[in-house]
Amino acid sequence: MGATWKDIKNWREIYASRVTTADEAIKAINSGDRVFLTGNVCTPMQLLAALVKRAPELRDVEVCQVLVIAPSEYVAPEMAGHIRVNSMFISPNVRQAVNEGRADFTPVMLSEFPLLFKNGHLPLDVALLNVSLPDENGFCSLGGEAGLCMTAAESAKTVVAQVNSKMPRTLGDTLMHVSRMHHIVEVASPLAERHMAEEGDPETVEKIAAHISTLIPDGATMQLGIGSIPDAVLKHLFTKKDLGIHSELISDGVIDLVEAGVLNCSRKTLHRGKIVCGFLLGTKRLYDWAHNNPLIEQHRTEYVNDPFVIAQNDRMVSINAAIEVDLTGQVCADSIGPRMYSAVGGQLDFTYGASRSKGGVAVITMPSTSTLRDGTLVSKIVPMLKHGAGVVTSRNHVRYVVTEYGIADLYAKSVRQRSQALIDIAHPQFREEIAEKARELKYL
Repeated sequence: MGATWKDIKNWREIYASRVTTADEAIKAINSGDRVFLTGNVCTPMQLLAALVKRAPELRDVEVCQVLVIAPSEYVAPEMAGHIRVNSMFISPNVRQAVNEGRADFTPVMLSEFPLLFKNGHLPLDVALLNVSLPDENGFCSLGGEAGLCMTAAESAKTVVAQVNSKMPRTLGDTLMHVSRMHHIVEVASPLAERHMAEEGDPETVEKIAAHISTLIPDGATMQLGIGSIPDAVLKHLFTKKDLGIHSELISDGVIDLVEAGVLNCSRKTLHRGKIVCGFLLGTKRLYDWAHNNPLIEQHRTEYVNDPFVIAQNDRMVSINAAIEVDLTGQVCADSIGPRMYSAVGGQLDFTYGASRSKGGVAVITMPSTSTLRDGTLVSKIVPMLKHGAGVVTSRNHVRYVVTEYGIADLYAKSVRQRSQALIDIAHPQFREEIAEKARELKYL
């Protein structure tokens, strides 16, 4: 971060001179500013609360973010004209605001997200960070969110940092010197937790995970997307050998495999011996385990998610979720019809990267059905995507699709072959209905 020897020598004096309260620190934000908000489990809650408190004094502040686990006060209707969120991944807390037109959504590949700030497309005035305690030389770790926020932090004119005694100190490309922080707020705030294992129907999740595990060879390097299915896959891998991780995120499931000696990264072709990730998303168990853990290297998302970096890992396995898949293999993962739901995230980065890897395996997975609010059961394998649905992974990129009913291998298959393979893994209740529509479309 460009700290000089003088900065390092005098860091305690620099640090003490910049410590302030959240209310005072947030005065660094002025009307018309563009602000980066660190997200996921590392959202700086005290700074965000202070921003909401100050909002009536401000006009047209733009808050840029990806996934944020936080309350939604800063996108409440009364924030109109004061704060407007521009989200590159739609979190549950801003989803309603985006779909009501009170917040913006900017589609972008996760591998390119940090470059929006670095390359001048979205110049940043202020970055709001949540960092670890400084080390003996005055360097703080950006902890659980380093991959997504390091480049944004470097690109901002002003850095406001929560120095959080509860933030794990992660290793790799994660360090920022206190001399780069213009305002420092000391906190002791536990990180938010996300329990992946509690999401979804357990029986369905287990069946899907068991199918996926058969596709993972010994010596594989894995990427695990968000949700219960990728996490559950790990529980089925204790008979495998010499697995590794190169993933935008890691969650609690990796710990048991490491302790069992299965996940040792010994056969990785890139960063051998290291778990490479961009951020942490899990529970306190994960954060405690990651603290000062030399097995883990965090790198910037524009590196971790670069398909041409990913492809350098032989036997690369990517596992990502879908909302629905049509019979030609188009994957919708970011919207329900025209209603925005999430974003592309790293799905296409890793699907393409794994596809280009020697011995790679690219998996799209989902339960075969979902239940609407009125209790109606609907198929997630469909003849055609819903009107207005976004295509995240194109039919040209898709490889394997997995539901609880099996595995559909779509690569090098015609639309006729794809249609039959997908019908075979649809819920039995809907197979004939889907097949009839496929015949109408001349797919079968």
